[in-house]
Amino acid sequence: MVKEAKTGLRPGHDDIDLGRLFGVLLDNKWLILLVTGLFAVTAIVHVQLATPIYRADALVQVEGKASLSNPLAEVRSILGEEPKADAELEILRSRMVLGQAVDKERLDIVVVPTRLSLVGGYLVRRGMERPDFAKRSVWAGEYLNVGDLHVDHEWLGRAMRLVAGGPGHYRLYHGDSLLGEGRVGSNESFANGQVELRVAELDAGEGAEFTVVHRTRLAAINHLRARFSVSQRGRDSGVFNMTLTDEDPRRAQRTLSVIGQIYLTQNVDRQSAEAEQSLEFLEAQVPEVRSELAIAEDALNAYRMDHDSVDLSLETRSVLDRVVDLEAKLSELEMEQSELSRRYNASHPTYAAMMEKRQNMERDRERLNERIQALPETQQQILRMSRDVEVTQQVYVQLLNKIQEMSITKASTVGNVRILDDAMAQPGPIEPRKPVTVVLLTLIGGFLSVAFVLVRGIFRRGIESAEQIEDLGLPVYATIPLSEDQQKLVRRFKRRHQRRGRDVACGVLAQRAPDDTAVEALRGLRTSLHFAMLEAPSNRLMITGPSPNIGKSFISINLGAVIAQGGQRVVVLDADMRKGHVHSAFDAESQGGLSEVLAGKCELDDVVRQSPVNGLSYVARGKAPPNPAELLMSDRFTQLLESLSATFDMVIVDTPPALAVTDASIIGQQCGTTLLVARFGLNPPREIDVAMRRLEGSGVEVKGGILNAIERKAATSYGYGYYHYAYKTKGA
Repeated sequence: MVKEAKTGLRPGHDDIDLGRLFGVLLDNKWLILLVTGLFAVTAIVHVQLATPIYRADALVQVEGKASLSNPLAEVRSILGEEPKADAELEILRSRMVLGQAVDKERLDIVVVPTRLSLVGGYLVRRGMERPDFAKRSVWAGEYLNVGDLHVDHEWLGRAMRLVAGGPGHYRLYHGDSLLGEGRVGSNESFANGQVELRVAELDAGEGAEFTVVHRTRLAAINHLRARFSVSQRGRDSGVFNMTLTDEDPRRAQRTLSVIGQIYLTQNVDRQSAEAEQSLEFLEAQVPEVRSELAIAEDALNAYRMDHDSVDLSLETRSVLDRVVDLEAKLSELEMEQSELSRRYNASHPTYAAMMEKRQNMERDRERLNERIQALPETQQQILRMSRDVEVTQQVYVQLLNKIQEMSITKASTVGNVRILDDAMAQPGPIEPRKPVTVVLLTLIGGFLSVAFVLVRGIFRRGIESAEQIEDLGLPVYATIPLSEDQQKLVRRFKRRHQRRGRDVACGVLAQRAPDDTAVEALRGLRTSLHFAMLEAPSNRLMITGPSPNIGKSFISINLGAVIAQGGQRVVVLDADMRKGHVHSAFDAESQGGLSEVLAGKCELDDVVRQSPVNGLSYVARGKAPPNPAELLMSDRFTQLLESLSATFDMVIVDTPPALAVTDASIIGQQCGTTLLVARFGLNPPREIDVAMRRLEGSGVEVKGGILNAIERKAATSYGYGYYHYAYKTKGA
């Protein structure tokens, strides 16, 4: 019963053979080293050619409160209405701040010099000046400074080429269209006034090209935002770290400094605007309070004159002081309510807290009014008038004091932002990080090469040991190592209509190198066949295999030579009338062989050729016929085999692959012994099993197998073992 070959990392087994894995890596160590080295070299070239990116950084602090607070904001401060750190971060990233930086630094104007492909930037950074052969490219020491550029809306984002002309002159192109010529330092107009350009400086060789683009303001802001980052140091520290990356370190430092100044200025303006609004409100209340004070004083004086200067008792004076103090506080709350009503709605916590405080004071005032009702009428009247005068007077004084405080606050507003560290560009580039990049890409190369080797080892499940063939129920008659001497005899032939050539042996190894280990293995096969064919019905041996290029012809020819060297007469019949190349081993032509005999064009005696090896003859395949299978099924082929069997001690028939055509199934029915050849690392167990079943289905019994071209690999040494040894006679 044929055993089914199991799948797994090790062909024919379920377990993971760690020894084989290690061996596979050793066998492919040069491939791994080559790929890893290529990645390392690529990484080195990349980090040398890549444009360096620099970073500038700055440090700002947002304090919890400004040095002088708004005198009308006590309630808001109680409820924590100070700006949050997240809000300040968003302000820094806003178009309000970054847009002003774009305008001040003219970041919407982009000038890109034309460089040599790949290496141009590297050569410029190394200070290489313009060579004689250079035309369009810009080299070290050459630059363009655009003083001003204004374009109409439809020209925004369009690339224009500025080509240096003679001294102080240039030409401006859009695509291949010439827009006009201009002079350095002059305001020039192009495209019917749609493009206005002033080149401040131009120092470049004639023909040097620069690409000039006026981006939209939004595109410039988005580009700046992509390079700008800000983060808070620590939790709730209020200290922000700002960074900006750029190819030019000076431009990065300059732009980041502008961003910091814009943020500081807008913070001061925001604080000053709040103070100005409060000041306007207070100044609007002064005339009204002054008028109320004059009216109250006149009324009090007139009442005293009518009643002969009525004075207040000590108890009434105490009540008056309390009433005045309470009324002053209520007046202050009313002013604050007027301001808050412009900022918040009635449901806001700040506004609600202020209203609750006012209601408590009004209840206290009602209780005092009840005490006043118990006083004599004259005392009540003089108390009320005195209260109006003193309360209005206190409110008036408070207004004047707060106006003075607010004026000082507005004049001395500094905001709650401080620049701790000015913008400064770091001395070295942050990208590419050369050591890290080289190491990382080298590791990636090593990992990918190892992964490729292992995956290929998993999916390449060719036979690697005789035990794998025997697991299929097929005894192995011989294991033949790969011969270096045989490789020297191989030549590649290619016909015009063939896309790929094929390797053909031009010589007999058993004759050229009789002490080769492969020849010694064939001698062992000769011994095994001697006993295996004792009970065979004929002296015909068919050598076949599941696929092409596995060494069937090599085994047929050299096995025949080894048997002939043992004193027997042997003939090798090349039955592969399509692609057989037995004749090439004897440096002969294919015409005048098997196909001519089967077609009746010549006799057997005319096609049997004697080889240079004594006792070894061969029959070439002949000219390729259109119907090889039909010729093999003819009676003439049977008669030819019988004639050869009667003439020679051994007839070795070399056939086409069993899985490619049916020739092997036809020939095997007329041969007493059939051997199946499998090539090391090429034919998987399933392929061998299918070939056996196909032959057996045609009535051909496969006597045994031959494992050919075994290589001394670490994978087999660590995994399955290697059992061939050289045993040569040393000189005396």
